[in-house]
Amino acid sequence: MPKFSPLKNTLIWLVVLAGFAFALPNLVPRDELAEWPRWLPHRQVPLGLDLEGGSHIVLKVSREDIVAERLQATINGIANAFRAADIAYTGLSGSGQTIRFRIRDAAKAGAAREALRVLTTPVETGDLFRDPIQELAYAESAPGEPFRLRLTDEGIDLRVAAAVTQSIEVVRRRVAEVVAVEPVIDRRGKDRLSVEVPGLDDPQRLKDLLGQRGDVAFRWLDPSMSAQQAVDTKPPAASEVLYSLDDPPVPYLVEKRAFASAGDFVEAQPGFDPATGEPVVNVKLKADVAAGLAPLLQTDGKRQFAIVLDGQVVSTPAVAAAISGDSARISGNLSQEGANNLAALVRAGPLPVSLTVIEERTVGPEVGTDAIAGALKAGLIAAFAVAACMIGFYGFFGLVAVIAVVVNLVLIIAVLSLLGATLTLPGIAGIILTIGVAVDSNVLIYERLREEARSSDQPLRRALDDGFARVLRSIVDANLTMLIAGALLLSLGSGAIRGFAVTLAIGSVTTILTAHSLTRRLIRGWYRRRRPRRLPRGIRTGFFSAADFRFMAIRNPVFILMAALSLASLFLLTGLGLNMGADFRGGSLIELRARTGLADTDYIRARLDELNLGDVRVEELGSGRDVLIRVPSQEAGDNAEQTAVGLVRAELEDQYVFRRVEVVAPGVSGELTRAGTLALAAAMLAVLLYVWFRFGWRFAVGAIVATLHDVLLTLGFLVVTGVEFNLASIAALLTIVCYSLNDTMVIYDRIRENLARYRRMRLSVLIDISINQTLSRTVLTALTTLLALAALYLFGGSILVQSFSATLIFGVLVGTVSSIYIAGPVLILFNRRNHRLDGEPDPVGGETAPGTEAKGAA
Repeated sequence: MPKFSPLKNTLIWLVVLAGFAFALPNLVPRDELAEWPRWLPHRQVPLGLDLEGGSHIVLKVSREDIVAERLQATINGIANAFRAADIAYTGLSGSGQTIRFRIRDAAKAGAAREALRVLTTPVETGDLFRDPIQELAYAESAPGEPFRLRLTDEGIDLRVAAAVTQSIEVVRRRVAEVVAVEPVIDRRGKDRLSVEVPGLDDPQRLKDLLGQRGDVAFRWLDPSMSAQQAVDTKPPAASEVLYSLDDPPVPYLVEKRAFASAGDFVEAQPGFDPATGEPVVNVKLKADVAAGLAPLLQTDGKRQFAIVLDGQVVSTPAVAAAISGDSARISGNLSQEGANNLAALVRAGPLPVSLTVIEERTVGPEVGTDAIAGALKAGLIAAFAVAACMIGFYGFFGLVAVIAVVVNLVLIIAVLSLLGATLTLPGIAGIILTIGVAVDSNVLIYERLREEARSSDQPLRRALDDGFARVLRSIVDANLTMLIAGALLLSLGSGAIRGFAVTLAIGSVTTILTAHSLTRRLIRGWYRRRRPRRLPRGIRTGFFSAADFRFMAIRNPVFILMAALSLASLFLLTGLGLNMGADFRGGSLIELRARTGLADTDYIRARLDELNLGDVRVEELGSGRDVLIRVPSQEAGDNAEQTAVGLVRAELEDQYVFRRVEVVAPGVSGELTRAGTLALAAAMLAVLLYVWFRFGWRFAVGAIVATLHDVLLTLGFLVVTGVEFNLASIAALLTIVCYSLNDTMVIYDRIRENLARYRRMRLSVLIDISINQTLSRTVLTALTTLLALAALYLFGGSILVQSFSATLIFGVLVGTVSSIYIAGPVLILFNRRNHRLDGEPDPVGGETAPGTEAKGAA
């Protein structure tokens, strides 16, 4: 074995040691971890909501509301500017983003433009690299027509972005009113906020708080005319008609200007009215507001004012009855929960604009605990099965492989901890794939070492050296394709796709380190201690050495069969279609568990039919206590989905526990579909380009055809079985794509190597030889991967994990077959004329494989 650089050795062992150090905190409870010395790592891998429980809510800023508010504010600004400049005008009105008016005296048109200069001057964006933005611009109008001003799209975009930024801190304060956990709040796109709250027990209250603007104000009632008269005619310029929360709503004529608003409230606490015992909210006013009201309390204490919440009248008490000193009482048929929520809204402050919940994924803590327990159980069983398989086939070398795979897993956990990357169920799929590829890399190494030791007359030391050198390219090719796919999925995907991509990208790097560098050093240590002349007797894959299967002899019928199955899958896909989940067609998915006894699906179905929510489906889940409800998209705006879930909750929460809720608005489902498709297509295109660069276009086409075949057959499997297609299914498809490409890359790498060695051999024979030479690796990798997936299917726990792992099992089987009977025949298909991939002689020279002269000449 060669001598390794001391610096390189030191770096590798330091990386391994650091990996164990950063992964160790994940084995310690959080309360004990706080007592560790500061110089030790403390960060644990944050678990996704599908493993830990909690709520993921996406809020959207309404662009229409921003436009409406800016339109009204601009109209008011224009009126004020003209009054200050003593310019008479008429017909000042607006619709959409356009404002119209006429100047009575045409000679004052220039003065009017000058008066509006402040409104039409571009505003600074606060970005050093961005030019000022003009929010209000003149639109073209013919002579004699009214002046027209337009709110620019750029200005509205700026206001939307500002509203999102201003909302972050308010949302954070409102979450703090519900749970003492620091939320994860991120901007998503231009007009959205993503809020993750782990361990949340009461998601409905949080949605209630986040779904309200929370703008509380005290306004005087206008006694100049009755409210009904104002509705029938026109209210005074300084007043407007607002309606109460009653059913039917009652109109009130209210002054537009508030004498106390959100900025004037110092504190708010729920309480009870001492006279009636009804729930109220006690508010403390700022000193200057209280001082301004003091004379009025003495002279006109019976004057009424309106308590207005988000443009609706809560109540209209007399000022003396509701305000005393610096204290005010908000009342109005509030429930105890309503008083608590209103007090929380006042304390947190109003949002700059209303936010709409367009996506929700809530997992109860119990579900998260079950998911972790199932994943740990399945993981341990899979680990023991894979370890037993490797040790059974390779003996001591198998033990070395197990050590390398364990170190690989530790390094993945360490990097996740260090980066603070969230581990999700699709992320676990990425780890499973990484373990499979890591085992595959070790199998590649051992089979190459066995091949070199068997065919070489040189000492074992040289055979080991040559084996490691020649196998490195295959390992790098397989893992670089996964790294490319993972990086693209991370940048283009969302949700489950990103969770999968993170572990895939990290695992591809750690596999190269552990499967080659670490394994090589462990084998080197064994060789230096033992000085053996031959490989250990524990390697039991010798029966593959004599394999001489003529795979390509039956390539045509098998290829035709596989192509027919792909076409059948395509017809099923276009004819019957996938059982799309809420992720891709909108709607709601609700998992319930009966509080006592067994779930009664007929009773649930009958109760929900009365709600007129469309074709609601109720399914039993595993245990007789669990039920899955699918509510179709309501197609009535983003709020309609939340309304539907609220109706279901009100109908069933007395008898059932809501374990999991997923709500996706129709617009979001379309975006998820586009993002998932784009991410999958981009990953496959990037891998195609890489394979083209490394192997040539014929190999690239073969790899993509084989991969598309696997994807089509898997989609056909999902159609036939009726398994719900959701974001987890996308992660499963991505796993299958990466596994299939890895399988194909290994065979292609051996084909490329043999092309340089056997220049006169027919391509079909050469492909057979290459497949037989890598057959032990193909079989053992498929076997160990299937063992891990079978453990996940049998012991993973939830129906989601079962469908996920079943899809992967099917995909691995199909991918193994396609790497032989699709990838190989495609190469031959493009080389019918000379049966070679390259008619030019290899500069290195070639040879004929022993025992293949007759086959090559045939």
